[in-house]
Amino acid sequence: FTMLEVYWAYKDYNDMMKLTEDLICFLVKKLNGSFKVNYQGNVIDFNKPWRKMTMYEALKRFANIDVEKLNDEKIKRLLKENKIELLKYDKGWAINYLFEELVEKKLIQPTFITDYPKETTTLCKVKRGNPDLIERFELFINGQELANAYSELNNPLVQYKLLKEQEEERKTGDEEANPMDKDFVRALEHGMPPAGGLGIG
Repeated sequence: FTMLEVYWAYKDYNDMMKLTEDLICFLVKKLNGSFKVNYQGNVIDFNKPWRKMTMYEALKRFANIDVEKLNDEKIKRLLKENKIELLKYDKGWAINYLFEELVEKKLIQPTFITDYPKETTTLCKVKRGNPDLIERFELFINGQELANAYSELNNPLVQYKLLKEQEEERKTGDEEANPMDKDFVRALEHGMPPAGGLGIG
């Protein structure tokens, strides 16, 4: 579920990261009287700044997997070794599932994971300087995701193309694929400023 959703015009995922950190830190101190919380046997330290790393860095640090050095065959072998099944092979989604399986549960202290493979989110802007990634982060605390945010894609032509591709994926049985939303695309055609989007839940 989503507890809170925010859109902020003329901001990006970096601004949403700061907003998330400031908001949660304020609430923890206000409700707990301290930035340290003892939860399920772990002492969670909410003092700023929180750790930030890319998905690739996290895979290298916590799973000893250097994604940038792996070809498709090696990634497929890792999927098989870890009993991860994909409806059909896709490199970006394969990397994402390896992260979920091998890294997420190890992220105990507040950690922002950034720069996801572009295949994982159709509503997100491509990362400046690297067209294979997107400007997205998720926040993990105590081994679970608490927030998801990105620099919103506001180009209607690109958005239509991506949703069209997702529509085709749905027809092949991919239940995770986004449905086509022509009303949303039409709204973008009328003009949407650059914006950051955030969901906390």
